Amino acid sequence: MKLTLVHRPSVPPSASPYRLLDERGHELVWANAFLDAQRIRQLSLRSLRAYGFDLLHFARWWGPKNLADLTESTLLDYVRHQLDQQPMPTPQTVNHRLVVVRCLYRFHYGRDIPAGASHFQRHYTQRPPLGYGRPRRAVAVGLRLRQPRRVIVPLTAEQVAKFWDSFRTFRDLALVGLLLLDGLRSCEVLALQLEDLQLADRHIRILGKGNKQRVLPLPEDLLEVLRKYLQLERPLTNSAAMFVSLKGRRRGQPMSFAGLRSLFRHHRLRSRVAPANPHRLRHTFGSDMVRAGISLPALQQLMGHSQIQTTMLYIQLAPQDVWQEYSRAIQKRTRLSTPHIP
Repeated sequence: MKLTLVHRPSVPPSASPYRLLDERGHELVWANAFLDAQRIRQLSLRSLRAYGFDLLHFARWWGPKNLADLTESTLLDYVRHQLDQQPMPTPQTVNHRLVVVRCLYRFHYGRDIPAGASHFQRHYTQRPPLGYGRPRRAVAVGLRLRQPRRVIVPLTAEQVAKFWDSFRTFRDLALVGLLLLDGLRSCEVLALQLEDLQLADRHIRILGKGNKQRVLPLPEDLLEVLRKYLQLERPLTNSAAMFVSLKGRRRGQPMSFAGLRSLFRHHRLRSRVAPANPHRLRHTFGSDMVRAGISLPALQQLMGHSQIQTTMLYIQLAPQDVWQEYSRAIQKRTRLSTPHIP
């Protein structure tokens, strides 16, 4: 069964532009109805695209069978199928696909996927948060792969300096500065509009994940770079996007993700800083803020995290921090243990 995921921007705003089609070009009703519902919930296009590819992967494996026959035992076979593939997907990818399939089943049938022959679901009692009343019965999530603990590895000061020195235009310096000095995501940088920049008030408005807005301060150096980019480099164009192409056939058009990837690829080779990428710069911002002693709630607001647990990942010491502390302790121990010779 040959299935494809297509993008149709001409569909109504209430429908998902990403559609699953079979080999005859007919829509997969059960998948597209779910995507349309997520569009009505105001999920971003990036999330809809990710959901679409997850459903495409599941539909190719599931085939023409009835969705009502799905059980946790079936999901176990689905996970086995993924783990036997080469290259093997990461546990995070597998778990995300399982979550999408469970949401799909709940959307169509109004209940969780039944256990079947394999029982991964377990019941437990949960006490009310304030400690009074009767314990409530809850059901733990079913089959789920164990994910390795994330370790944040920021760039060193030397790597940042080498990578920063490889840029020449004010546009590129402003773009990298927003990633490194304000901790923006790459999608947030590319989504910036001219009206989001408030030069007089020295702040910028960000539209983050889930269409959540936040306002961030702008350092003085970054503010000056943005001014020079807008006054000296930005082409005359009707585009409202802040960052546009400076030359070529796309001159004056909004900068794309492909253009951003190409920009970083070129400067990684030029500066010889292989780990430098947009999200690593964001990690560097978070780690530097923690080293400077910022409070976690403030850092959560700056980075646009929905949960404090995500922000707490930056509390972990990076490998270079561990080695620096180790060297400092060894030197101190050596001074204390060395006998004093008059």
